[in-house]
Amino acid sequence: MEAGDRDPMEVSGRPWRGEAAAALRAVAPAVASMVPFALLIGFLARQNGLSTLEALLMSAMVFAGSAQFVALDLWSWPVPVASLALTTFIINARHILMGAAVMPHIAHWRTGRAYPALFFLADEIWALSMARAGAGRLRLSYYAALVVPFYLTWVSMTTLGHLAGAAIRDPARFGFDFAFTAIFLVILAALWRGRRTMGPWVASAAAAVAVWYLVAGPWYILAGGAAGAAVGALQGVRDDGG
Repeated sequence: MEAGDRDPMEVSGRPWRGEAAAALRAVAPAVASMVPFALLIGFLARQNGLSTLEALLMSAMVFAGSAQFVALDLWSWPVPVASLALTTFIINARHILMGAAVMPHIAHWRTGRAYPALFFLADEIWALSMARAGAGRLRLSYYAALVVPFYLTWVSMTTLGHLAGAAIRDPARFGFDFAFTAIFLVILAALWRGRRTMGPWVASAAAAVAVWYLVAGPWYILAGGAAGAAVGALQGVRDDGG
């Protein structure tokens, strides 16, 4: 790796601090908006019979809010392992596309850092990372400052939600179930880039709604992601003259 390719996180002085500070400012709204959803996951984990340690490990090792939410909705005794595994795979299959999209922007990191970083590629982290990459270079210091507060808050708030679950019997009546939708509306607004953005969004929404209406289960999530990615890829090929 050339000296000019070194990440500011590896250089003493202020550059990496500026990157980290910018990332913290960018991720703060996402962290705050994610708290109610994390608490809700903890509540549901308790209601489904998971211990505090199990709820903590679930958030720490899975780190996928939508997949955890659906898994808890399907949870029963005995645990339907095959159904849970298939459903989680379908829901998280979009991360394959997300990882492929972000990988060109982190390939300049030192070997052994880029691939582990993909574990922390939650939807909000991906959106903020791609927005940063579109405005300039995505550096490890920026990415790390996105991930650390988001991940730690997710795990700690899930655990707190489990502990507090005995006191709040119906979290939805407090509006906690809308937090996930709200944060994505904010992220979509931040990613708007004019008419070109509309094509993938419309394709994704249309495919998701159609599949949701016609097919039972979480297949609409995969269909929406695939449709949006396909339209985005076609736009790129057309722009390249392909």
